[in-house]
Amino acid sequence: MVDGTRRGRLLAMKLLALARDHGAADDLQPVPFALGAGAVAAGQGWVLLDERQQRGLGPAVAWALRAGVDRLQILADHGTGTLARRAAAFRMPIEVWHVDDRAVLPAIAEPLTEPAQLPSEDHDLRALIVAGGAVPTVESGVLVGEVRGLEVCRVVNDAQTGVARLEVGIGQHDREAFQMLHGDVPTVEALAKVVATVAPHRQPNAAPHPLNRLAQERALRARLIDEPELIGASHVEVWPSPVERTSLKDIQPCVARAVIEGGRRTVVVSSGVDLDVVPFATDARLATGDPTLIVVRSRDMMPVQTEISSLLVDPIPFVPVG
Repeated sequence: MVDGTRRGRLLAMKLLALARDHGAADDLQPVPFALGAGAVAAGQGWVLLDERQQRGLGPAVAWALRAGVDRLQILADHGTGTLARRAAAFRMPIEVWHVDDRAVLPAIAEPLTEPAQLPSEDHDLRALIVAGGAVPTVESGVLVGEVRGLEVCRVVNDAQTGVARLEVGIGQHDREAFQMLHGDVPTVEALAKVVATVAPHRQPNAAPHPLNRLAQERALRARLIDEPELIGASHVEVWPSPVERTSLKDIQPCVARAVIEGGRRTVVVSSGVDLDVVPFATDARLATGDPTLIVVRSRDMMPVQTEISSLLVDPIPFVPVG
C-alpha cells in the first residue's frame, strides 16, 4: 500500500511528465492540490485529478484561484466527459484532457442523459410509503421513502422475478440487515418504527447525531419544500438530479424546482459545504434551461464558492438561509 506522502510525490511526478510531454513550459513548478497533483507555469495551471474525479472541477477552479493562474488544464482518467461539459460553462479558459497511460487526449463533452422513468408497477407502492410515515420521492427512476431528505426505504425490483418490493432501512446494508432480522414484521409497521426513530434527528435544530450528518443537502431541500418563503418562493418541489447519486453516503447537491415571483419557474440546487456545487448547478441549469440559484445554510457558505460562480459565463447566485 502506498502511503499518502509517497503517493502525492508519485502523482506530482506523473503530472509533470504528462504536462511537459504535452507542451507545458519547462519551468513548471509543483503546487499542492488536495485531490491529486497541481503545477503552474507562465500563468497556466495544470491539475491531475486522482480522487473524486467527476466532481473535481470545482476544487480545481478553487485551486486555480488561489494559485493565481488564469488558464487551467485538467487531466483525469475517468469522468472527463462530465468535466468537459461543465468546463464549457466557464469563461475562464479550461481544457480537459483524458489520460490513457502516457497518452493525453482531448476530452469530449458528454451530453446529459434523460432521467430514468419509474417503472409503472412501482407506483403502487407509494401508498405503502405514505402509510408508514415517509415521503415518496422519485430520483433516477427509483422510488424511495424519505424523512426530511434521508432515505429510509426503497423500492427494489427482484432480479429473478421482476416483482417490486419495498425494503426498509437506511442504505443497502441496513436494508439487508433489517430484512434478516425483521422479515416477518409487516412493512408498514416496520417502516413506521424507522420513521419514528429517524424523524426527531432530522429537525432543523436537532442536536448533532449520525442521522443528521447524512444527506444534509437533502435535509435543506426538505426544509425549502416546507418553507418555500425562505427563498421567496410560493412552491418548491423535488426535481430530478442531472447526475445520479451512486450511494446514500455520497455528498452531492440535490435539485428542486420553485415557483418564484408570480409564477416564474426556477431551478434550486441545495448543497452543504461543497466546492463542486457550482459546476453541478450548471448541469441542473442545462437540463431545464430555467434560471438557477444555489441555496446553502448560512454557516456552510464559503467566499470561494461565489468566486467560482463569478468565473461562469452566466454566474449562478447563492442564497444563504439561516
